[in-house]
Amino acid sequence: MALWSKASVDEDSVPTGNTRHTVSRDHTLRTRLLSKSVLGLISLFMLIPIVIVLLSWTQPVADIWAHMREYVLPQVLKNTAILLLMVMTIAGSIGTALAWVTSMYRFPGQRFFSWALMLPLAMPAYVLAFVTVGIVDYSGPLQTTLRAMGMTSGIPSLRNVWGAGAILSLAFYPYVYLLARQAFLSQGRRAIEAGQMLGLGRGKVFFRLALPQALPWILGGLLLASMETLADFGAVSVFNVDTFTTAIYKAWFGFFSLTTAAQLAALLIGVVFVVVMLEQYWQARRGVATTQGDNRRFEVSLAAKIGLMLFCGVVFLIAFLVPFVQLIYWTAANFREDFDARYVDFVMNSILIASMTTLFIAVLAIVIAWIKRQYPDKSTKTFTALANLGYVVPGTVLAVGVFIPIAWLDNQLIALGISEHQILSGSVAVMLLALATRFMTVSFQPIDRQLQRLTKNQESAARLLSNSAWQRWRQVVLPVLSPGVLTALLMGFVEVMKEMPITLMTRRQGWDTLAVRVFEMTSEGMWGRAALPSLLIVLVGLIPVWVLLRQSDKA
Repeated sequence: MALWSKASVDEDSVPTGNTRHTVSRDHTLRTRLLSKSVLGLISLFMLIPIVIVLLSWTQPVADIWAHMREYVLPQVLKNTAILLLMVMTIAGSIGTALAWVTSMYRFPGQRFFSWALMLPLAMPAYVLAFVTVGIVDYSGPLQTTLRAMGMTSGIPSLRNVWGAGAILSLAFYPYVYLLARQAFLSQGRRAIEAGQMLGLGRGKVFFRLALPQALPWILGGLLLASMETLADFGAVSVFNVDTFTTAIYKAWFGFFSLTTAAQLAALLIGVVFVVVMLEQYWQARRGVATTQGDNRRFEVSLAAKIGLMLFCGVVFLIAFLVPFVQLIYWTAANFREDFDARYVDFVMNSILIASMTTLFIAVLAIVIAWIKRQYPDKSTKTFTALANLGYVVPGTVLAVGVFIPIAWLDNQLIALGISEHQILSGSVAVMLLALATRFMTVSFQPIDRQLQRLTKNQESAARLLSNSAWQRWRQVVLPVLSPGVLTALLMGFVEVMKEMPITLMTRRQGWDTLAVRVFEMTSEGMWGRAALPSLLIVLVGLIPVWVLLRQSDKA
C-alpha cells in the first residue's frame, strides 16, 4: 500500500507533455514580453529629448520671437538653403567623379587615391574650416607669401556663406564617394563594354548607363552629406554664418532663453525630417549591390592619365594633406607656448566621456540587436528605428532636449529641499545622455550587421551542445559578434571625441575637452593655438577610416 501510494505520488509529480508545452509557452511569452518592454524603454529613453523639444511650442515667447522673425530667421533660412544647395552640387559632383575615375580607369596613383580620398572623413569640418581660413586669410601664409613676391593678392575673403559651403562640400564629399564607388564597382566592366559595343562613347556610357544605375546610391550619399550640413555647428561658426545650429546656441547663451532655443531646435527637426524621408525613399530604391566579378579598369591615353592623377591629387591636397601639414606646422610652432598641464585635463576629459558613452551605447546596441534578431516583427522594427533616430538629429537639438528635463528635475530637487543647488545640470550624466542618443546608431549598425552573420543553423547547433545560455553566448555568439563590437567601440569613441556642440552646450564651466578647446581658440582667431587639440582629434579620427578601409577590402 505504501509502495503503491509512493508510486502514485511520483507519477503525478512528473509533468506530462501538455504541461511541459504549457510551461515552455508561458516562459516564451514572458521572455518575449520582457524583451519588448526593454526595447520599448530604450526607445523611449532615446526619444525623450526630441519630444521635449517638440513640446516647447506650448510655451510661446512672443517678445523674443518677434526679434527672431524679423532679424534672425530670414537670414538663417537663406543661409541654410545656400549651404544645402552648394553641398549637394559640389560634393555630389566631386564625389561622383572621383568614384567613377578610381573605380573604372587605370592611372598612376589610382590604388593610392582609391583609399586616400576617404581620409577627409578623419578631419572634422570645423578643423578643415579654421585651417583653410588661417591659410588664406590676409595674415595667413598664402597671402603673406604672395605679397613678399610682389604680387597683390586678389584672394576674396572666405568668411561668408559661399566659403562655408565650399569647405563643407570638401569635408562631406567622401559620403558620396564611398557610396558611388560601391555602386560603380558593383556594375563591373561588362555593362560598360556592352554600351560601347552599341556605339556609345565612354562619356555617353557614363551618363546613359552607369549614372542612372548608381543614382540611388549617389543621392543616398548626398542626403547623408545634407544631414551633416544641417547638423554642423563648428564650421559655420568659424565663417560667421548664421544657421539653425548657431541660432540655437545664441538663443540659449545670448538671449538666455532655453525655450526659444528649443523652439528653433523644433524647426530644425522639421527640416531634418524632410531630409530623412528623402533618404529613406532612396534607400528603399537602392537595393543590394552585387559585384559581377569583372572589375578590370580601362586603359586611357597618357594625357588622360595625367589629367586624372591631377584631379585626384588636387582634391586630396586641398581636402586633407595641406590642412594636415599645416596643423603639424602650427602645432610645432606653438607647442612650447601652448602645451601645459591643462592639456592633460583636455585629453582625460575627452577620453573619459568618449569611453563612458561608447561602452554605454555598445551594451545597449547589443541588447537591441539581439532582441531584433529574436523577434523580427513590425513592433520590434519600429522600436529599433526609434532607438536609432537620434543620429539624424543635430547635436545642438539634443543638447537642448536633454538639458530641459534635467534642469526641471534639478529645480524639483531644490524645491523639495533635497539639494541646495543644481547638481545634475552641467554634470557628465547630461553629456552622456545626449551623446548616447546622438551616436546610438554608430554602435548599432556594425553590431547588427555582424550578428546577421550568425545563422539559424549555428544557433540550433549551439542549443544542442549546451543548455546554458551564457555558455552558448561565450562559445558561439561572442566570437561571431566580436568584430562588430570592436568596430562599434572604435567608431563610437572617435565620433564622441569629435562632437563639439553637445559637449560645449551641456558641460559645466571649466570642464573642457579637445573639441571645446578648438572652439574657444578659433572663436578668438587663434588658429595656431587651436592646432594641437585639432591634430589630436584628427589622428584619433584616422581610426574609423582605417576600419572602413579594412571592411571595404574584406567586402
